[in-house]
Amino acid sequence: MTELENSKGTRPQRMPREARRRQLLQAAHQVFVAHGYHGASMDEIAEVALVSKPVLYQHFPGKRELYLALLDSHLADFSRQLDEAIRSTEDNRERVFATINTYYSYIKGESQAYRLIFESDVLSDPLIAHRIEQFNSSLASSIARVVVEDTDMSEDEGLLIGRGLAGLSQISARYWATSDSAVDQNSAVELISRLAWRGISQFPKEN
Repeated sequence: MTELENSKGTRPQRMPREARRRQLLQAAHQVFVAHGYHGASMDEIAEVALVSKPVLYQHFPGKRELYLALLDSHLADFSRQLDEAIRSTEDNRERVFATINTYYSYIKGESQAYRLIFESDVLSDPLIAHRIEQFNSSLASSIARVVVEDTDMSEDEGLLIGRGLAGLSQISARYWATSDSAVDQNSAVELISRLAWRGISQFPKEN
């Protein structure tokens, strides 16, 4: 069966390969969110995407590869947003606020994507764990570059600070987004960024 046929035998309009890939990833996102990795099936993903299984397998050889592609897509989007926040200003206090605010906005607005990244039922898979570690490492490195440039910290010390700030952002944002907190987002981010900034600002600048 070719890509011109779907599972019901009709002939949908042929899509460019990248458009078809995006369609399949959107369907996979829907199914993985609903059932988790282990409960999802390629049959249901094909059905949701309105394509045949052979079409799905033309683009992704298996469920694991499809999940990894979806994870890569979400991580790339989140990384782009965080990178934009870090580069949005030369004022380090504002930069801390912008970066933490991006975490809060992402977890609030993209909660399904966040759960797929950090709360999946397959985080023990080595390739998936490696992808998430790469994301965490890259974010810590981006924060560390700024910290090291503006203080007398070593690179290793900067990386430790980067990990700490990323963890502070992630854990506090996750709690805020899932606890029905009466604190609005701007106030919550201001509180956490003030906490982070008061710590960072105590380190002396380079002469």
